[in-house]
Amino acid sequence: MSKYTDHLGRPLVAITGLGVVSSLGQGKQDNWEALTSGTSGIHTITRFALDNLRTQIAGTVDFLEESTEGASALSQELALLAAEEAIAQAGFPIHDFGGPLFLAAPPVELEWRNRFALDALVRSEGEPGYDLLLAACRRGPQPEMFNTAEFGYIAEVLAETFGTRGLPITLSTACASGATAIQLGVEAIRRGESDRVLSIGTDGSVSAEALIRFSLLSALSTHNDPAHKAAKPFSKDRDGFVMAEGSGALVMESLESAISRGANVLGIMRGCGEKADDFHRTRSKPDGSPAIGAVRASLEDAGIKEDAIDYVNAHGTSTPENDKMEYLALSTVFGDRISSLPVSSNKSMIGHTLTAAGAIEAVFSVLTIQTGTIPPTINYDNPDPAIVMDVVPNEKREARVSSVLSSSFGFGGQNTCLVMTAEPN
Repeated sequence: MSKYTDHLGRPLVAITGLGVVSSLGQGKQDNWEALTSGTSGIHTITRFALDNLRTQIAGTVDFLEESTEGASALSQELALLAAEEAIAQAGFPIHDFGGPLFLAAPPVELEWRNRFALDALVRSEGEPGYDLLLAACRRGPQPEMFNTAEFGYIAEVLAETFGTRGLPITLSTACASGATAIQLGVEAIRRGESDRVLSIGTDGSVSAEALIRFSLLSALSTHNDPAHKAAKPFSKDRDGFVMAEGSGALVMESLESAISRGANVLGIMRGCGEKADDFHRTRSKPDGSPAIGAVRASLEDAGIKEDAIDYVNAHGTSTPENDKMEYLALSTVFGDRISSLPVSSNKSMIGHTLTAAGAIEAVFSVLTIQTGTIPPTINYDNPDPAIVMDVVPNEKREARVSSVLSSSFGFGGQNTCLVMTAEPN
């Protein structure tokens, strides 16, 4: 094992660029200042009518022009902004990155304005039917309208914009998607397929439809007033997650490549672990074994023991089921130490950014290592006696952090955990 390889002889993966956009702002500086000060980006929705909606709050990104243009356009712009920041920090040419792209993107549908336009066109030409629909699709009321419903379209735009190499990969593993995009990038470097990769998670899909769908699953908080108090991870009175939007991007490369070109190494993506849960489409297996397995797999992949972890960036959705399961998983892996190991949830402030969550939280995990500041879990005013953890309640904490476990546990039983460490000496 050399200084450039890990315990299994694989290339160590260096993180050299970070980018982030969330409801707290654009860029690392604004986000980190707000996050560590306990500021919430969750607010009453103004983008669409809220009549008869039980949940009327979200962590929407409203400061971009694309916020009114639909999920595809906003998800694309969020990814572009985060990627541009990450690539610039890494020191690669913005339009000639030269490595593969792994994108976690939300499953998008034809925007309603385009559905209405298509329906009007079909009806104007005769009795609606499949033949007329196909003909209308070929010319379309708007030439680019169907791009908004193509799952791989955002990645194509990103690949062309940043000059990535090879076929861009678009993936969706529910709430673990951002972490999965990172894992795929790590594996590509370990296999020697590329010296550098760009991994992005993006999601701008807050809509009335999305709120209704999650509400039907009884997954969303209905604590509408005050909005900033709605996300309450690990609290006894938690009542569901808060939908949100954002994007996180990481430039990763082999440590040898980073050092040889004089790059500033921000941290090491040391380990990735994943385990599937086939128990239920939305619920977790009662014994928590898949989540436990994902945590242990990430530590094993990283080649470190449980006591080496200084901080856990929790999935921490604020749903009764998930928080209980996550505590079961962490307490099983870390034992009695769980009562003193810092475990906090970024979602208490930015909400649940769904497809983007794993990537955004990975960015914040690296910033925790860099700054020695652990973001708090806000709204922790009513502790759950069944969850005995140090959740860094309500205020940030200064501490030496050399290693972070970041957990992502998604619907459909898709569990992915990441281990990030400081640059090796």
